[in-house]
Amino acid sequence: MNLDIKLHKEDLPDQIELGDNIAVDCEFMGLNVERDRLCLVQISTGNKDAHIIQLNRNLYNAPNLKKILENKEVNKIFHFARADLLFLKKYLKVTVQNVSCTKIMSKLARSYSDKHGLKDLVKEFVGVDLNKNLQSSDFGGDLSEKQLQYCAKDVIYLHEIYESLFKILIREKRDILYKNTIKFINSRVDLDLASFTSDIWSH
Repeated sequence: MNLDIKLHKEDLPDQIELGDNIAVDCEFMGLNVERDRLCLVQISTGNKDAHIIQLNRNLYNAPNLKKILENKEVNKIFHFARADLLFLKKYLKVTVQNVSCTKIMSKLARSYSDKHGLKDLVKEFVGVDLNKNLQSSDFGGDLSEKQLQYCAKDVIYLHEIYESLFKILIREKRDILYKNTIKFINSRVDLDLASFTSDIWSH
C-alpha cells in the first residue's frame, strides 16, 4: 500500500484542511504520564494519508493542532482514547472534544471476543496483519522511515474499523449505550490525572 505520509515539525501547517472526521493517535516515551513525554501526534483523513506532527518537547506550542483537537465539529477517532487524551491534556493542555474510541466500541460491540487491541481489529475488519514490532521503539529523536510507516499504520485503518464497529453497535442495539459511555471519557482522563486510576465503580 502506498501511503501519503507528511512529517510536520512542531505543529500542523496553517490553513490545512483535514475535514470533519479524522483519526488520531499519539506516541509517547513510555506509559507514565508524569515521566514519559508526548512525542508525536498522527492524524489521518481516512484517505491512506498520515500527518505526523513531531512536537517541540520543550515548548509544546502547537496552536493549529490544538485548534483542531478542541473543535467540537470534528469527530476524532482514537484507539484507546483514554491514554492519548491523558497525554494530550498533560502536555498540550488541551481537552479534546468530540471523541470516538474504537477500543470502547469493540468492547461493547464484539462481546464474542476478549481481544480488543488495534492489531486484532485491523485483522478482523481490514484483513491486514499489522506489524507492531516498533511499538516500543524510541520516538523521541530522529524518525526512521520504518517508524514513520508504523505511525501511519496506527491511524490509516481507524475510519474503516469505526464504521464496521458502529454497524454492529446499531445492529445489536448498543449504539446509545456507546454514545452515553463515551461522554464520560474526559472525566475518566481527569480521574487519571488526579491519580484515581482504579475502577471507581467497584465495591
